[in-house]
Amino acid sequence: MKVQQITEPVAYHGEGPVWSDAWGGLRWLDMLAGDVLSLAPDGTVARRNVGTVVAAIRPRRQGGAVIGVERGFTLEDADGAVTTLDPLWSDRGVRMNEGGCDPDGRFYCGSMAYDQREGAGAVHRLDPGGSATVVLDGVTISNGLEWSPDGGRAYYVDTATERVDVFDYDREHGLTGRRAFAAAPGGPDGLTVDEEGGVWVALYGGGSVRRYAPDGTLDEVVELPVTKVTACTFGGRGLDRLFITTSREHLDPGAEPEAGALFACTPGVRGVPVREFAG
Repeated sequence: MKVQQITEPVAYHGEGPVWSDAWGGLRWLDMLAGDVLSLAPDGTVARRNVGTVVAAIRPRRQGGAVIGVERGFTLEDADGAVTTLDPLWSDRGVRMNEGGCDPDGRFYCGSMAYDQREGAGAVHRLDPGGSATVVLDGVTISNGLEWSPDGGRAYYVDTATERVDVFDYDREHGLTGRRAFAAAPGGPDGLTVDEEGGVWVALYGGGSVRRYAPDGTLDEVVELPVTKVTACTFGGRGLDRLFITTSREHLDPGAEPEAGALFACTPGVRGVPVREFAG
């Protein structure tokens, strides 16, 4: 499967792509710069800073976006006004890293230590009313999180485990029954789910995106010309394009000149519409 380079290497650490018709298409993150990037129809890229770190972003049902920032959450209104909620912790050695919304409109974002020390991270849930709850602790590098098309399962990556896990999900009990879904050597990072229930996982040290069938078997590999592949999402008018973000974090100057660019391919399967934050 061939990939197309969509942009120049516009990000140092590209992450978290999300397609929403409500905000006009694709947004993604230059995470460690704290910038939200937007792709215009003519291919130009707009950049807006929202803090020192921007970890994850999802649209709000009322317009605007919910954003995971360094130590908590920020709410963007439809007119662009930004409200940053109180930090969830005081340790400046820990930051948010990746997240997503559940079928009931609650936003999750997981954390990690800057030095990647074991067990320092957690997964936090922001409810529409504004309260935040820890739903999973003792994780090392909390990463991709997305729900199955029917909403009954959630797929999750703690990169240090080198695998994708799956939870059962319902509104009352949340995430339960954690178990291994698929081995994913090569640094599993962000992930997305297609309409057939396939799970697409970016490999941060593996130069590729892998698709796992609903039973956990590997059935597709998308190769990229760079090593550090960070995340992916379906987009385009028919949700039939897979957009892929990349990073040049810790690369030597001049190494892998395409690293940090946005890529895309047409995998022959469609995604599901992004789940929105109800707050």
